[in-house]
Amino acid sequence: MSRFDGKVGLITGAASGIGKEIAIRFAAEGGIPIIADLNLETATATAEEIRATGADAFAVAMNVTDEAQVEKGTDDVIAKYGKIDILVSNAGIQIVKPLVDFPFADWKKLLSIHLDGAFLTTRACLKHMYAANYGRVVYMGSVHSKEASKLKAPYVTAKHGLIGLAKVLAKEGAEHNVTANVVCPGFVRTPLVDKQIPEQAEALGITEDEVIKNVMLKDTVDGQFTTIDDVADAVLFFAGAKNNALTGQSLVVSHGWFMQ
Repeated sequence: MSRFDGKVGLITGAASGIGKEIAIRFAAEGGIPIIADLNLETATATAEEIRATGADAFAVAMNVTDEAQVEKGTDDVIAKYGKIDILVSNAGIQIVKPLVDFPFADWKKLLSIHLDGAFLTTRACLKHMYAANYGRVVYMGSVHSKEASKLKAPYVTAKHGLIGLAKVLAKEGAEHNVTANVVCPGFVRTPLVDKQIPEQAEALGITEDEVIKNVMLKDTVDGQFTTIDDVADAVLFFAGAKNNALTGQSLVVSHGWFMQ
């Protein structure tokens, strides 16, 4: 048997980047990934790509900040599969600006996607997990769940908040065999990070190469970006937990940037 045979995993932001890699890896180990994404067309294409390998996958439209859409997407999964075993709350954005100039609207938008999205998807899945007496919830944190960087006030705030949410769920979910964990990657070379490079170069008055070498990777042990495969390894490790031993814990995946 494969590690996730027959398990249904709702993965937000799964049409691209880290979320897509997690979905592909989950399917390769027997799981059924639910590709939940803002863009249904892209989510459907990802699900079709996975189904072409012989695995099952299902796409749902989900704006994680929209309560009704989260509930509907979750209900659609239950109607098709009858359960949700795993939630990977991965959807996120980045907006980079000095705190003194940060627009309130951007602050609220970023916190809503990262924190409201995690709360709404967790709440929607929990009633089904509790009924089944089984669930694994993994939040996509960041090294910025532990550490701070300039220009990222709402992102750092949100990622710290996910650790608090996971700790509460670990305590509340224990009697229902539901675990909660946070994976905290370093910089992963995704479009989200590529977009930050010129933004930080302009804000800090340095070159893009200096942003990569002296800002993003300066505290790693090997000067290397974290890969999407590195992150997927950690997510699936927690998603496959056999008991409550590691519930409430977070894991930094960052090539040595921030060592606990």
